[in-house]
Amino acid sequence: MLDQLRQTCRRLLEEGTVRVVIGYGQDAAGKPAYPIFVTRPEAVDRLVWNDQCFANLTTYLTRKEIRALGKPAIVVKGCDERTLVVLEKESQIERGDVHVIGIACSGVGDPRLPKCEACDVHMPRFADEVIGQVPDEPVGPDSRYADLQALLQKSPAERMAYWSKEFARCIRCYACRQVCPLCYCERCIVDKNRPTCIDTSATLKGNFSWNITRAFHLAARCVGCDECTRACPAGIDLRLLNLSLAKSAEENYEFRAGMDREAEPVLGSYALQDNEDFIR
Repeated sequence: MLDQLRQTCRRLLEEGTVRVVIGYGQDAAGKPAYPIFVTRPEAVDRLVWNDQCFANLTTYLTRKEIRALGKPAIVVKGCDERTLVVLEKESQIERGDVHVIGIACSGVGDPRLPKCEACDVHMPRFADEVIGQVPDEPVGPDSRYADLQALLQKSPAERMAYWSKEFARCIRCYACRQVCPLCYCERCIVDKNRPTCIDTSATLKGNFSWNITRAFHLAARCVGCDECTRACPAGIDLRLLNLSLAKSAEENYEFRAGMDREAEPVLGSYALQDNEDFIR
């Protein structure tokens, strides 16, 4: 697969089909791979593919610095490819302006990424070309939200105590925002100070406001790449917030972000048949 990946990227650069390849590089075996940007055919040997390729590279597609390089090719896993669907629906990318190289993935090796255990998109479905073959296995809601269920079994007071303990560790570094491919606002609400919408200091009140606001901004948009959890230096399991809203979208609207290129976004469409039973 690695040889095929490098050959594909060399061909695309030599032909001028793309000007830059967004892929993974690695300094030493066993260490996490990191994003690299290859602009010359002779540099494609820097590309790697293995179970240390955790990052969702689609976050770079909305960066002005990357767009300035020219038409990109991007390496995506099946789960990360869902982000492209959301970005296209939200008019953040033109799908024809991006060459997508899908990589068959049976799971990556970070123990902090339980998403792989419940993944049902091992094979990219909308890529321009796909490298490798891995069977997709059907996964039901019980598996997708298994980690969330343990939290939901607790009483409201216990859940409040859990999040109070978690958010007390937040240092407001905004690593979760920076790594998220769907946090693409040029000016985040937390950076606005006239008026100040959210307390910018790392107080418990401000931390609650920030993390819950961000989760709601990702409602029915988050694709579950879990990069926010992986990037958090405080070790806060932010994925549980996103899973909670994803579960609500699936139960009430039969919608999963990035799974269907034809489906209209939940927050951008309305139908008379929409379920209203959960509104109080």
